[in-house]
Formats: sequence, structure tokens, C-alpha cells
Amino acid sequence: MTDKHDKDIDAHSGVETTGHEWDGLKELNHPAPRWWLWVFFITVIWSVGYFIVYPSWPTLSGSGERGGTPGTFGWTQYKKLEGEQQEIIARRGVYAQRLSDTALEDIAKDPELYAFALAGGKAMYKENCAACHGTGAEGAAGYPNLNDDDWIWGGTLAEIHHTLNVGIRSGHPEARNAMMPAFGDMLKKEEIEQLAAYVASLSDTSAASEEGAALYAQHCAVCHGAEGKGGREYGAPNLADALWLYGGSKAEIAQQIRAPRHGVMPAWEGRLSEETIKQLSIYVHSLGGGE
Repeated sequence: MTDKHDKDIDAHSGVETTGHEWDGLKELNHPAPRWWLWVFFITVIWSVGYFIVYPSWPTLSGSGERGGTPGTFGWTQYKKLEGEQQEIIARRGVYAQRLSDTALEDIAKDPELYAFALAGGKAMYKENCAACHGTGAEGAAGYPNLNDDDWIWGGTLAEIHHTLNVGIRSGHPEARNAMMPAFGDMLKKEEIEQLAAYVASLSDTSAASEEGAALYAQHCAVCHGAEGKGGREYGAPNLADALWLYGGSKAEIAQQIRAPRHGVMPAWEGRLSEETIKQLSIYVHSLGGGE
């Protein structure tokens, strides 16, 4: 038995050492606090219980879900996730039914239903529309900006809903169809340039020749109107608002007159549910350009 006087006491701290010394540095004998040891023992006991009641260790037999021990409670994170998903689906089903039973123009009168339609429409927009119109609906050359108030076929809820249903030049029996003739074989090069200059002048202060005005009156006014403000009933764009689908420079306007480009938007009827199309209509209408 070691005598008390045989213990090595550190001269600076007065604490007993373990007897280990490295390059003149002695290791003090500081046992862990009693409370810390009790917490450690409790966590060890708790972990044993956890291994029993919850899935924990992977096993060769794979008797538990995803190959782990099943646990006596039978609980898994996958079952928890499945239950939460079922709860979400049930809640969505209630709102979806309300959405189906509510007229499009009345959805905004119900704050909860309107919020549900906006959230669903935003998600469906990213999945089905953002590839062409952009994630912020800002559009691009050939793809309309949905944030402004320039609507070729109209920006009311009903008009947006109908456009989503039937598409544009989509092949749907009721599709929005508007075809601008190619004037490359009908007008001379200088006439096309005169006409482009006149069209450009409708939205700015640039001067245009009388020849360009005469060509516009003869070939374009029947669809776009005498003042160039367009005609939604047949999809003729407004040429006087400085908003351009394919570019507003004289060269770009001349190119469109010479050989017009015609975009295609798919018909979503039959591809998306009626509730989803309603949600998309609400969302697109809310972007800032809806009427």
C-alpha cells in the first residue's frame, strides 16, 4: 500500500500528480466531477434503451426497414415521413375540392383559397412555364413577359385561363391562332425598310416617311389598327407601346415584316388538371400585368 507521503504533489498547484512527467511537465491528477460521471452513466443506460425501442444498428438479416434493427416501437423516419405526406395530401385534397367548386373569378374572395391557389400556381409555373417565360416571368425574345400589361390575347383571369387551356398555335381545335403574312415576297426591300421605320415611329418620336405610312395603312392597319394599338380579338400585338416580342430596332422590325416568326405555346388542357390550370391562371394574373 502506498504511503500518503509517497504521493507526488505539484509544488505550484498543490495537486497530486499521476506520476507522469514529460520534459519537466507533470500531469496533474484531476478526476472528472462526480456529476459528470453520473450524466455519462445515465446516457449509456439511455442509449441501451434507445437501441431496443428504436431502429439503430444495421444488421445482416435486414429484418428492419432499410436493413436495420426494427426496434420494439416499430417507429422509423420513413413511416413518419409517409404519415406527414398523407396529412399534406389530405389537406390539399380539401382545398383542391374547394378550388374545383369555386368559380375562377370568386377565388380571390376567399383569402385562404386564394393563398392556396397562388402557392400551387407558383409551384406549377416553375415546373411547366419557367423554361420559356423565365423563373421571374420576365420572358425573353419570342417568349412574352408576363409581368407587364401587354397582352396579345387579353389579361383578364378568364382570358388567361382560356389561353392556358387551348394554347397558341398548339394544334388544339380552339387554339389561339394568329398568323402574320410574310411580306418578303410582297414588298420590295426599300418598302420593307420604310414600313419598319413607320412602325418604329409609332412608339417613339422618330420621323417616318409618308410612303411608310401609306404602306402601313394598306397592309397592316386592318389587324393592328390605324394607330397601331393592336387587336386582341385576333391576336394582333400593340405596336405603339414600345414593348416588343422579337425586338424593337428598325432592323429587327424589318426582319419580322420580311419573315415573321410565330411562337407556339402548348395547350395544357388534358395535360394538367382543371384545378392546376386554375391555380396557374391565378398566379400568372397576380404577377403584375393581370387586368
